[in-house]
Amino acid sequence: MRATAVLTVRNEGAFVIEWLAHHKGIGFTDFLILSNDCDDGTDAMLDRLAAMGEIVHVPNPGPHDGGVQFAAMKLADRHPLVSGADWLMTLDIDEFVNIHAGDHSLAALTAALPEADAITLTWRLFGNCGGTSFEDRPITESFTRAAPEVMVWPWRAFMFKTLYRNTGAYRKLGIHRPRSPVAGKVEGMRWFDGEGRELPPRYQRQGIFSPFGRTNYRLAQVNHYALGAMESYVVKRDRGRAVHGGERLGLDYWTERNWCQVEDTTIRATDPVTAPHRARLMADATLARLHAEAVDWRRARFAELMQEEPNRALFGRLLMSPPARMLGPEEARLIMPHTRPPA
Repeated sequence: MRATAVLTVRNEGAFVIEWLAHHKGIGFTDFLILSNDCDDGTDAMLDRLAAMGEIVHVPNPGPHDGGVQFAAMKLADRHPLVSGADWLMTLDIDEFVNIHAGDHSLAALTAALPEADAITLTWRLFGNCGGTSFEDRPITESFTRAAPEVMVWPWRAFMFKTLYRNTGAYRKLGIHRPRSPVAGKVEGMRWFDGEGRELPPRYQRQGIFSPFGRTNYRLAQVNHYALGAMESYVVKRDRGRAVHGGERLGLDYWTERNWCQVEDTTIRATDPVTAPHRARLMADATLARLHAEAVDWRRARFAELMQEEPNRALFGRLLMSPPARMLGPEEARLIMPHTRPPA
């Protein structure tokens, strides 16, 4: 089974090795990684990984019509690693596929849902929970507290990423799901969610949200480490959003994602298969040097950004802000009548 993961990155060299080692360990066979406007050496790191035969690196210089990620998807649509794959998935550097079925591999997940042509993996939001300083240690070990399995708000907590068969039913990659369905082919696609439920036919053409108020994680989930340390969040704000390029991250984004109610260490079950990849990659002297330089750049960039008042103000607000809390039924009812259910 050839499974291709497509990733877009900018200034995230400090996290590339962990992300790559994890997804190699669980069974992705090919990696198409697109980079743009890197200042921390991420592009050089990707070039080295490509020279080692670990990934394929495609530069994605601007201008980025429609946003960085959509421009990257257009490049990826035409690439042999996409057209020749059996299964496809687009991911971000802060998203880690976490499979609970069988031996925690992609093969175990597809075996658990043999009739599935597409499997939706719902985000599980992992909060900051008071972590101030960026540390050069695995994200999956640093942040272990997350949102409860069942909530009614915010709706963004239930967005999913899609692992799907490359049957020709869709012409284009998408950030959350495949796009541009092909009439006569898409009708045969059977969609299942990470709980193992078959989804209604409308998901063949639209939908990026899992059911509210129900469990969604029995077979698999995507661990979404959207915040990281407070220092990293300031640097992430400076980088800008990959989809909504004109928007700057603030306290609103932070508040909806800083969930610390439940400990979830299930991803550590993959340590036996991911740790050897991480060790092997870090054993390369050039790659280890580039990783260390990316770490140093991140710390220096945070110090530089803190010379600007908007960044100091944001950091102070992060320090003052408590973790998110679940809304009770009465509180949720104050919002839901005014909310259009997302597709």
